[in-house]
Amino acid sequence: MSPLFYLNKYLKRYKWRLILGALFILISNHFKLKMPVVLRDTVNDIFEYSNSGIAVEYEVILKLGLIAAGMFMLFSFLQGFFLFLTRQTIIVMSRFIEFDLKNEIYKHYQKLPFNFYKKNSTGDLMNRVSEDVTKVRMYLGPGIMYTVNLLCLFVLGIIQMFSVNPELTLYALAPLPVMSVLIYFVSSTINRKSEQVQRQQSKLSTIVQESFAGIRVLKSHIREKFSLKSFEVESEAYKDKSVSLEKTNAFFMPTIMVLIGMSNILTVYIGGKQVQAETIPPGQIAEFIYYVNLLTWPFASVGWVTSVIQRAAASQQRINEFLAAEPERDDRYGLEHEFEDSIVFKDVSLKYENSGIEAVKNLNLSIKKGDTLGIIGKTGSGKSSIAYLLTQFVQPTMGRILMDGVPIKDIQLRSWRKNTSYVPQDHFLFSDSIKNNILFGIQSGEVDEAKLIEAAKQADIHENIMNFPDQYEILLGERGINLSGGQKQRVSIARAFIKNSDLLILDDALSAVDTETEERILNTLKSKNASQTKVIITHRISSIKYADKIIVLDEGKLIEEGTHSELLALEGAYFKIHKKQELQKNEN
Repeated sequence: MSPLFYLNKYLKRYKWRLILGALFILISNHFKLKMPVVLRDTVNDIFEYSNSGIAVEYEVILKLGLIAAGMFMLFSFLQGFFLFLTRQTIIVMSRFIEFDLKNEIYKHYQKLPFNFYKKNSTGDLMNRVSEDVTKVRMYLGPGIMYTVNLLCLFVLGIIQMFSVNPELTLYALAPLPVMSVLIYFVSSTINRKSEQVQRQQSKLSTIVQESFAGIRVLKSHIREKFSLKSFEVESEAYKDKSVSLEKTNAFFMPTIMVLIGMSNILTVYIGGKQVQAETIPPGQIAEFIYYVNLLTWPFASVGWVTSVIQRAAASQQRINEFLAAEPERDDRYGLEHEFEDSIVFKDVSLKYENSGIEAVKNLNLSIKKGDTLGIIGKTGSGKSSIAYLLTQFVQPTMGRILMDGVPIKDIQLRSWRKNTSYVPQDHFLFSDSIKNNILFGIQSGEVDEAKLIEAAKQADIHENIMNFPDQYEILLGERGINLSGGQKQRVSIARAFIKNSDLLILDDALSAVDTETEERILNTLKSKNASQTKVIITHRISSIKYADKIIVLDEGKLIEEGTHSELLALEGAYFKIHKKQELQKNEN
């Protein structure tokens, strides 16, 4: 139960709904427990009338039956009415908490650092905010409602039974301790198996999400059968774990029914002997059988409620793991600072905690405001890691990054990113219009049509957009699937251009465009906003040959630094890359 304690803040928030729900359960059970009394009195009246020696008149028996039926109907209506009110308070409360919890989780997801998403799969993230929260809601709604109902009915029923016949009550309730011991031992098994089922569900979600997102790769490599086989293996494991859990759950109901049956047998046997001894009227047997059967469903629901609580505990524990993850730093205590002079890397190293790879090693670098920095190197040399450091997706393992002498980790994160435009190599477009995708980075206010079109022209995508049926209003498919790779890159670049920030980072953002388009975009970059600092990360020398400074990386180390002509004169790594690319260009 301890993981569920986290939900107490929500129960406190909706305490009046919970209190009213409990009150309605109490009133509903009050009327429910009136029915055995009516049955007892009716049976006693019939027996008394039959044993009085007066000739049996069916009209009298019918009258007694109709009165009892009328009382039953009245109490059933009142019980049902307050049960309706119970569901309108407790079940509705659970829906409100479900809404609040999903929003809290999603809001927390937005605050978590880049490394968190490198360590956790999308399918697992989705599963915790959907399946896990649903199971928690079952505890907050039906779980609490049936538990309170059981406690109220049990306490009220026991009090009423003891007030009528203490001895018969003890015999009728004798099997219940066995039930309690059984539940105690089985609940731990349910908890363990529930957690296994949830973790397997996350694996399934990850496979499905990845297969849908990568459907073009699957089909192009004819790997549909492989994907289906992977899904079948994990689905089979999910089925086995679910069946194992249900077998444990299925053990409850028959056992409870047997125990309730034993209570009925003991009630009839002991009650019959007491009637023979004329110590109790016969109506008490009927009354106690009614009591035992009234308690049948609440006790039969113990197994189900236990399963719901254990599943909720397992799910909430998984949710708590993510909620306990440290978010990015709190902006309330950061400095507001505008980029004025330079960004300096001092002995910066970066080691990824999830992989242990040291991507950047002892980097010393200065980037002047208004300059263009080119970064080139082989795959895995640490180019994108510098972009992650500049955008503060990750923090240096060692060393410092300073802006105008101020450590960037002390600057407000929102302020820093507001003044930074970043185009990642794995460009991402939302399932929205091209217009809204370009305007995505605009924080507030309206951007006029002229600026939108200007940004699209600068990214060399305007003419393509005008050829679409709905032009800027055309809706894109998931991740912009109805655009080519180059078109997606240029829409992403237009998104960065319209933001017009102090720092522009292009991480291999021109890899999918042809050389002519690349040249036009680079010419725009040269003439655009002279005060803007530009960092161009690439594997093509043509993208950075006009940069004010170029650095060459190899295995995380800066091995060469200078302008295009200076690096060619060195005849080192940069020269070799240039020579190789020139040969490839001539061959084409």
